Amino acid sequence: MAKNPRCLIVHYKDIQDPDCSAYPGSVELLSIGSTFSRHFRFRKLGIHHELLPPGRRTSFPHAESSEEEFVFVLEGRPHAWIDGHAFKLKPGDGVGFLPGTGISHCFINNTDAIVRLLVVGEANKKTNKIFYPLNPELKARKRRSWWHNPPSRSLGSADPRPKRKSPHRP
Repeated sequence: MAKNPRCLIVHYKDIQDPDCSAYPGSVELLSIGSTFSRHFRFRKLGIHHELLPPGRRTSFPHAESSEEEFVFVLEGRPHAWIDGHAFKLKPGDGVGFLPGTGISHCFINNTDAIVRLLVVGEANKKTNKIFYPLNPELKARKRRSWWHNPPSRSLGSADPRPKRKSPHRP
């Protein structure tokens, strides 16, 4: 068998970020990412493996102005929080978001098992803006990337926070 050309083949665990991802000012730990696009130096594709331990979510609910996004469930049974409604997912489910719609989303692990997601989108487009409908306090921190005029959407009442407790960063 041929040797692994490290520049072409990599396992997600070998490029995994430290388990400390959180929004500034928040103690809530989020998913643990492995950024394939950074490893391979892709400029157009954003490809991430997201490990979502029990009691965590991928992000605060958000919508993007000009980046397409696709999330594929590899393992586990997360909830997709979409515009305030929770949808149960299973391995093999894919969820897609078109840019500019204002559809807010995040993924939540309310189970006792690990969830693994493959997230594919466009690599950080300079024109992209982001909107956090439930976290307007982030506007001050994200002045240049804040989406000021997303389409108006009504939100359901599902809580976007995990139902179970997860460790917090110190």
